[in-house]
Amino acid sequence: MEMSTLASFPCFSTSKPSLVKLRPSSSLSMRPDYPLASKIVVKNLPYSTGETTLQKEFSNFGKIAEVKMVKDANTKRSKGYAFIQYTCRDAAMLALETMDQKDFYGRTIYVEIAKLGWDDFDAPIKTSGPPKKWNIPEEEEVVDCWY
Repeated sequence: MEMSTLASFPCFSTSKPSLVKLRPSSSLSMRPDYPLASKIVVKNLPYSTGETTLQKEFSNFGKIAEVKMVKDANTKRSKGYAFIQYTCRDAAMLALETMDQKDFYGRTIYVEIAKLGWDDFDAPIKTSGPPKKWNIPEEEEVVDCWY
């Protein structure tokens, strides 16, 4: 992809991307602090892939807020998929379009927009403006319809 095409994305910088410090992983660390559709899931990763490798490969598309490799609780071994949170929705879409069904260290990876999980339900509510005013008439007489 040409740099002129990449520069058309508002959050993409044509300068060399800097690595963002990884936050410690916890069940509450993947809160949706960034716009919807800015978190992607990468599936079918080689089990030897680490978070820093993903950080380096996927930071070409924009600034990354967090990388979380999903690991087995008992063996601490990778399950073969990871979540990548971008600071910008356009960067996530560019990564999705570019990396979906590509060869990644010998395996074909699949990239999708991540869906909300159970951990995201306790996150702060994102509002979309003031509440709607309902046009409810003041105390109408209720007619009993039972005979």
